[in-house]
Amino acid sequence: MRLNRQTVASLSLPPGKSEHVFWDEDLPGFGVRVRAGGKRTWIVQYRVAGRTKKTTLGNVNTVSPDAARSTAKAHLAKAQLGADPQAEKTEARARAAVTLVSVAERYLKNAKDRLKPRSYEEVERHLNRHWSPLHPLPIHKINRALIASRLEEIATSSGPTASNRARAALSALFTWAMKAGIVEENPVVGAVKIADEVSRDHVVTDEELAAIWKACREDDHGRIVRLLILTGQRRDEVGDMRWSELDLDRALWTIPRERTKNGLTHEVPLSPLAVEIVRSTPRREGREFVFGEGQGGFSGWSKSKTRLVSRIEKAGAQVRAWRLHDLRRTAATRMADLGVLPHVVEAVINHISGHKAGVAGIYNRATYGAEKREALESWAAHVEAIAHKITLLHVAAQQAAPST
Repeated sequence: MRLNRQTVASLSLPPGKSEHVFWDEDLPGFGVRVRAGGKRTWIVQYRVAGRTKKTTLGNVNTVSPDAARSTAKAHLAKAQLGADPQAEKTEARARAAVTLVSVAERYLKNAKDRLKPRSYEEVERHLNRHWSPLHPLPIHKINRALIASRLEEIATSSGPTASNRARAALSALFTWAMKAGIVEENPVVGAVKIADEVSRDHVVTDEELAAIWKACREDDHGRIVRLLILTGQRRDEVGDMRWSELDLDRALWTIPRERTKNGLTHEVPLSPLAVEIVRSTPRREGREFVFGEGQGGFSGWSKSKTRLVSRIEKAGAQVRAWRLHDLRRTAATRMADLGVLPHVVEAVINHISGHKAGVAGIYNRATYGAEKREALESWAAHVEAIAHKITLLHVAAQQAAPST
C-alpha cells in the first residue's frame, strides 16, 4: 500500500490494538502511526550502529504525504551513510534551547567576580537592556546581520556611543562563550561600529569649554556638566551625587569609597561657583539623589548630550567632538597649566600613583585639603573668566552686526 491522503484517511486500527504502524510499500522504513484517539503521525524507521530507531516526522494533518516522504528519504539516506537523524534532531533541539538570554546569565555570573562593580553594571545593562530583543533567539542563530541591524537601532534610540559600548559587551560575551565551548565563532567581529570613539587624550580648549558652559541649561544635565567641569570628577560620581554627601556650609563634597573607582573615600572641596550650582538644584521630596528622577541618579545621558551639542552648534560655536570624560581630563590638564603641582592634581581627581600609594597616600589625603581647595577655586575662577569673556565677545559681535 502506498501511503497518500486517501489511503491514510481510510486506515483503521486492528481489533484490540491502541496503536499500529502502517508501512509504505514503495519506501521501506516510511510509515504512519495510527492511535486509538485518532491521532496519525508520519514516522521513519532506520538502523544505525546496529540499533533500530524511529523518528516522528509530523502530524498527517499538517505535513503533506509528499513532504513526509521526502523527509523520510533524507533520513534514510543519512542513516545509510552512518549518521543518526534522531540524534541530530535531539542535538538541534538542545542547541535551540541555548538562547542569548541563558548564555548572558551564565556570562554575567562568571564576570561578576572578574569585573569592577561599575564595569559589571555597565555590561549587565547593555546585555539585559540593549540586547533584549535578541534574548529569545538561539545563540548560534545570532549572526552579523542581526547584530548590525540592532546596533543601528541602539544608536538611534540611545546614541552612537551606547551602540559601541553595547557592541563591546556582546563581543566579550561571545568571546567567553567560545572559550566555554558554547559557540564556534564570534559574529560581532566585523560587525559595523556605528561611531569612531573620540581620542582619549582630547583636552578641550578654553573657547570650546566656554561654548559648552554657555550651552548648559538650568536643568539637571546642565548643572551636572558644569560640575564636571568645575570639580574634575567622574560622570557617574556627579550624576549619582547624594545630598547626604554634601556639606554646603563647609563647601565640601565627600564621595564614599563605595562610589569611587579606586575604593577610597574622596573629599572634593567645592568652589563658591560649584556651591552656587548645587544650591540652585531643586531638592525633590523623599529623594536622596541630587539629580535625576528615577530609581537611581541621573539617566538619559546620551539624549541630553545630543541636545547640548545641538545647542552649541546652533550658537555657531566650533567645538570638536568630545566626551563628558574629556572634561575631567581637561580640568586636570588646565589646573597643571595654572601652576597646580602634579601631586595636588592627582589628589583633586582621586588618582592613585606614586604620589599617593601606601602609607604616603594616607598622609597625603590628610594634608592636601587646603591645596585641593586652592586648586579648584583657581580653576573655577579661570572657567568663570573665560565664560564671561566669550559672553562679552558674543554680545560685541551681535552689536557690530549690521541691522536688516
